[in-house]
Amino acid sequence: MTYKNFTIEADADGLAVITWDMPGKSMNIIDMSVMDELDALIDHVAKDEAIKGAIITSGKTSFTGGADLTMLDGLLKDFHAQRNNDPEAAAKALFDGSRRLSQIYRKLEVCGKPFVAAIPGTCMGGGTELALACHARVGDEGLKMGLPEVKVGLFPGAGGTQRVMRMTDGQQSMQFLLQGRTLRAPQAKQMKLVDEIAATENLLASAKAMLKAGVDPIKPWDKKGFRAPNGKIYSPEGFQFWPAANAIYRRETYDNYPGPRYLMHSVVEGLQLPMDLALQVESRYFAKVMKSPEAANMIRSLFISMQELNKGARRPADQSPNKIKKVGILGAGFMGAGIAYVTAQAGIDVVLIDRDQEAADKGKSYSDGLQTKEIQRGRSTQERKDQLLARIHATPDYDLLADCDLVIEAVFEDRDIKKAVTEKAEAAMKSTAIYASNTSTLPITSLAEASSRPKNFVGIHFFSPVEKMMLVEVILGKKTSDGALAMALDYIKAIKKTPIVVNDSRGFYTSRVVMTYIREGLMMLADGVPAAMVENAGRMAGMPVGPLSLGDEVALDLAWKIVSATRKDLGNKYEESPLDSILEEMVVKQERFGRKNAKGFYDYAGRDKKLWPGIPGVVGQPKPAESFDIEELKQRLLVMQALETARIFEEKCLNDVREADVGSILGFGFAPYSGGTLSYIDMMGTATFVETCRKFSRKWGPRFKPNKLLREMAKADESFYGRFPPPNGRKEKDQVA
Repeated sequence: MTYKNFTIEADADGLAVITWDMPGKSMNIIDMSVMDELDALIDHVAKDEAIKGAIITSGKTSFTGGADLTMLDGLLKDFHAQRNNDPEAAAKALFDGSRRLSQIYRKLEVCGKPFVAAIPGTCMGGGTELALACHARVGDEGLKMGLPEVKVGLFPGAGGTQRVMRMTDGQQSMQFLLQGRTLRAPQAKQMKLVDEIAATENLLASAKAMLKAGVDPIKPWDKKGFRAPNGKIYSPEGFQFWPAANAIYRRETYDNYPGPRYLMHSVVEGLQLPMDLALQVESRYFAKVMKSPEAANMIRSLFISMQELNKGARRPADQSPNKIKKVGILGAGFMGAGIAYVTAQAGIDVVLIDRDQEAADKGKSYSDGLQTKEIQRGRSTQERKDQLLARIHATPDYDLLADCDLVIEAVFEDRDIKKAVTEKAEAAMKSTAIYASNTSTLPITSLAEASSRPKNFVGIHFFSPVEKMMLVEVILGKKTSDGALAMALDYIKAIKKTPIVVNDSRGFYTSRVVMTYIREGLMMLADGVPAAMVENAGRMAGMPVGPLSLGDEVALDLAWKIVSATRKDLGNKYEESPLDSILEEMVVKQERFGRKNAKGFYDYAGRDKKLWPGIPGVVGQPKPAESFDIEELKQRLLVMQALETARIFEEKCLNDVREADVGSILGFGFAPYSGGTLSYIDMMGTATFVETCRKFSRKWGPRFKPNKLLREMAKADESFYGRFPPPNGRKEKDQVA
């Protein structure tokens, strides 16, 4: 048989080397063709008497990025298309399709011949499960091994939950599985998930030496008397471990995610059964999770949509690719320094400008500090650090912008300062260079009035800290050209972040919605909700932090400036609310600016923080916690953000449902299990969502009044993904179970 994705060669000792090297791809992935060929290869090895053992390795620098989740997306689409006509057949097809990889790996495990995985570089998801199904494993020094399925709403469904728990101790296993952690070589070996570590050039030789020394083709759990490292579920050890594991799971997830929930079920039930039955249990829970709306939404937003955006879904097709050699950054403060770091990390030269040499050098030192930490963690070297720092030229001299392809302004949110640096920079820039403002709220069209070439003016909104946050929001002014947009997107791709593109407005998308979350938290305080309950409601709803904590992180004085500027710009149209008086009291009278001066709704002492006892003096004494329904509070926080997104979509500041959802999760951590703000509305159903808004409007105020677009969609029972399919022409029907 001829293989497209693999080659197989046997030596004189009867050792077969199976090399996985998918043509036309930078990294191997598991798709239908790979599964078909791997299935046939296992049969080949098992039946060929001349083959004594086999090695599975990669012809690329990494082993694999894991499974192509579009396969699962396809299975789900088929299931939803068929379930109304024949629900039993639809469920069986989904179950059989979703467990095929697990069955292939089990065939490998019990085929009677020893398999060794020789793993270079990255090994993720289904690739890790393949390695665990082999009878021994050797990784190279750059090994990164993980099972990240929980991050897209699933769990490892090809034997991962069963083999990991049988190979290493329970605490490390559950952390690895539930957190989707990535292990480096020493950690993987310490956990016994790999047996040896070798230099990349010695990887194959080490694997052959293992086979020659003897590798048992029968796994320990297929032998009589096997005992898992953590003992039996119903044992003294089990009674100590499992209640604590369940408590940690609930603390971390608030039971919002079907993936981790059924992962726990799969592990606990599977450990009480022989491996074949355990794998069947795992497969049934995996299929159950796949049918959940949460998993469908997370796969769509965090895998399919994110991939499409990363590959340039919003890039103008008629624009030639930009070769970005040098980027200028105006402002060497925290934000500018972070932008300089990720730019230099991408191999691009940086001119980092501030008012004087001392301020510019201070900005460069931020990169020095980050790289020092990376070296200490074993993730960088002194040589790489020196190369990165050499790319950053710190200076007060604007003339050095002359050969920059892109200049990014990252100064204070002050129109006058931004105007001054724009004029100064453009005087030095070449005519073809693009100018970008990193602003979180100020409309780009108005900022571009300071520019002599507004067609080359675009907004690029980074999130803090730049080196950790994956989203970048691109804002189009009224005169922004396709060339400027293409440059912005090419730059974001170069620094390996995910872009969304929005039209101009005050606050754009992300900042505007974030402020509604913070505002709703403050309005809850004004309603008498205890501060701790406000914070817990946010976390329990699925947000990364409570609204008061986020207000402190964003900076309360910045929020006050935004409110003040909005009030000034809108004049008589501005509607006063308790938000104004609370922020004025906190910022102007109490001088509590948030984490930046260690005083906000929390008091800060280093990394520790506790709620400020003086909050009742600002908002009044709280009512008893039992006066409020925690489920309603959770819903208030999510509904307000989703409603604001729907308004922004109606205003055409947002044009793409993918960007709304991906941007909400990556930008401000909107409950990832929902798939994003618009998916949250679709999952609830537009009619139900509108009725909820009306109920909240009657009870909590007109800010919850549903907009015209939502009311129209509710009448027609439309979803956002049904009415506004992504621009690639793919129209989707509702995919909720």
